[in-house]
Amino acid sequence: MLIDGKACKSCLFNLSKVENKEITTIEGISSRQKDVFSYAFAKTGAVQCGYCIPGMVISAVGLLKKKPEPSEKDIRKGIRGNICRCTGYIKIIEAIQLAAQMLQKDTPIPDDNSNGHLGTDFHRLDAAEKTLGTGAYVDDINLPNLLHASAIRSAYPRAKVLKIDATKAKEHPDCVAVFTANDVPGNNKIGHLEFISDWDVMIPEGEITRYVGDAIALVVAKNKDSLDQIKEQIDITYEKLQPVLSAEAGLAEDAPNIHPKGNTLSYEHLIRGEADEGLANSKYVVSQHYSVPINEHAFMEPECAIGQPEKDGVLLWTAGQGIYDEQRECARMLGLAPEKVHVQAKLIGGGFGGKEDMSVQHHAALAAYLLQQPVKVLLTRDESLMIHPKRHGMEMDFTTGCDEEGNLTAMKAVIKADTGAYASLGGPVLQRACTHAAGPYKYKNIDIEGFAVYTNNPPAGAFRGFGVSQSAFAIENNINLLADKVGISPWEIRYKNAVAAGDVLPNGQLVSSNCALKESLLEVKETYEQAEHAGISCFFKNSGIGVGLPDTGRCIVSVEDEKVHIRTSAADIGQGIATVAAQVALEALNLSPDLIVVEGSDTRRTPDSETTTASRQSLFTGEAVRRAAQKLRIDLDMGYLLSDLEGQEYYDEFSAKTDALHSDKKNPVSHAGYGYCSEVVELDEKGKIANIVAAYDIGQVVNPRAAEGQIEGGVVMGMGYALTEQFLMEDGYVKARYTNLGLLDASKVPPIKTTFVKAPGLHEGLAYGIKGVGELATIPTAPAISGAYYAFDGNLRPTLPIEDTPYQKKKRKK
Repeated sequence: MLIDGKACKSCLFNLSKVENKEITTIEGISSRQKDVFSYAFAKTGAVQCGYCIPGMVISAVGLLKKKPEPSEKDIRKGIRGNICRCTGYIKIIEAIQLAAQMLQKDTPIPDDNSNGHLGTDFHRLDAAEKTLGTGAYVDDINLPNLLHASAIRSAYPRAKVLKIDATKAKEHPDCVAVFTANDVPGNNKIGHLEFISDWDVMIPEGEITRYVGDAIALVVAKNKDSLDQIKEQIDITYEKLQPVLSAEAGLAEDAPNIHPKGNTLSYEHLIRGEADEGLANSKYVVSQHYSVPINEHAFMEPECAIGQPEKDGVLLWTAGQGIYDEQRECARMLGLAPEKVHVQAKLIGGGFGGKEDMSVQHHAALAAYLLQQPVKVLLTRDESLMIHPKRHGMEMDFTTGCDEEGNLTAMKAVIKADTGAYASLGGPVLQRACTHAAGPYKYKNIDIEGFAVYTNNPPAGAFRGFGVSQSAFAIENNINLLADKVGISPWEIRYKNAVAAGDVLPNGQLVSSNCALKESLLEVKETYEQAEHAGISCFFKNSGIGVGLPDTGRCIVSVEDEKVHIRTSAADIGQGIATVAAQVALEALNLSPDLIVVEGSDTRRTPDSETTTASRQSLFTGEAVRRAAQKLRIDLDMGYLLSDLEGQEYYDEFSAKTDALHSDKKNPVSHAGYGYCSEVVELDEKGKIANIVAAYDIGQVVNPRAAEGQIEGGVVMGMGYALTEQFLMEDGYVKARYTNLGLLDASKVPPIKTTFVKAPGLHEGLAYGIKGVGELATIPTAPAISGAYYAFDGNLRPTLPIEDTPYQKKKRKK
């Protein structure tokens, strides 16, 4: 907010501090300012999840009052108190520059005449409501007789719950109920993967907690402000036990079992060719241990859900990454048929994988169902940091060999992943870490062993990159070391070994004709070779879940009130799938954009497009939209008008056929497709990042500005992972706060140049040739930065965040 024209954080002030001062919030800026900022942020592609954008606008308004014609440096400084986790700030800076120019010159708001076809800078459908804060996130909803609920969390990482006494708490005048595991009408175990439901809704008396985020009891109160008082009056007796705090400790013979089946959630062993023989016959071999830490998503919107009675079931408003996952898990917990749990998604303030698991949804549904009243569950920021799954910390040993000329010959790896207290998506994350561990290179001898190990740390699950960010860091550094031994440059060893169409990836899959990895390397070659100190990384990431598992996108296209409704449950967590769906439909139908309506996710209206994960929605749901829209196109081409087709529905879906992970086929299809990229990080003479250049093969670019924004956001997230971010823990207790996570602000982000490359020839394919970009965007940055510092002073930095840089001169506590 603005206090007497100065941008200030509203959470730092109470009413007494602002008495007799002029307060301006986003609602209070002028109509002209609203119009200009809405246009500028849409035009530049500065909006993703949108949660931070009204705050950015307020800071910009305060800045422009002092400096109507700000420099880029002024803008970076003016918004450095604002954090954005999605965009990487570049597009936000451009938006503020454009708004400043328009306000100074009194420029009229231009008409947006884009036809929305693929490849055009089409304005995001939700840009205006997100820019001005008028769009509804779950916590914006208020209902008559709304109750509030909050869970009491375990006092210890590992302890036996002996007794739960809520007698005093229930005497509080605002206390409505205190629920425990005994009150769960269905299954007390939930889990993102149906076949591994190991996460307790609440820990029962007599059972053992697994991390400090475990819920012991659920308090429901008339007023939100009373929750903490009531929780303090619940007496829980524990028997404290010794926690298991690392993957190595979890694998020890004398380790206590965190789950009945033991501490190994999953084990993978990928073997192709003869790795030992290949390494024995290699001219050069490097072996190195790499260590990467637990990492926090830091999405802007804390988790929130509202449950409300609906007939003999519940209506649930959520902000997760898959409404049908939420429906399935909550229905199982309540002992209801899935259709009795009606889930609607509101705007989602970021996710990055961190909102795939249940966090508040099940508790809101449970309380609403038992009490037959609406109930809101909202996590505080500290609760969010403590509870939701993180990026896996991993300990990795990589051995890689090449011949005298630098041709890669073989590699072996052992990866130990700390998967925390519960399964979440730890198994699939380990799979992706292993399937990508050899990199996008053409050698066939691999031996990759992986362990996902339960510990008493917070659960680890999906996080942008999905295990590949970790193993890419290891293999890319090993390749730099090999290049040194051979006497060629890191660029040359990558280009020499990079796959192209018709080659075979280390996992055995044939490389498709739309692969442009070498083209991406050529795109950044000049930048790399002209820089005095630069690092380079190239990598790849799958689109779709793959490995033989079900993977389907679905869409209904319906004609209602002479408009075309696109109905798909794909969660838009900021990446813009709703706008992608609109553009795919416009490409297929060749209609005016004002005739397209993309509906929000709703289990009663939108078919199951599965989880927003694995960079899959643009390809899978995009193809489903294309197919359904083409059915409508047939009727339109026959001369029917939309008015003639009122009420018609056109359904279609797309499922990829892939092979199981350990298929004995010569060339198994592991995934439906891959995106590829190369990235160069250049340092200045002081060792600070001066420039980042990225070249991406993401197939058909749907919306260039939006795609650039995705990449810029991924690059900055990778930069934080490499240099500054930490998740402080001590003996299983979370010490992390949002303020000490090490998130980068706008003043610390270097220039980022993004280009797009494609393989020669025509490669339309599925969904008009679209590939995913969300996860790929964050993978190459950390290894490229590590490589830059290796080039800078010859010292390998095998741990994250890397040490001895201008960004981090002292060792941080682990």
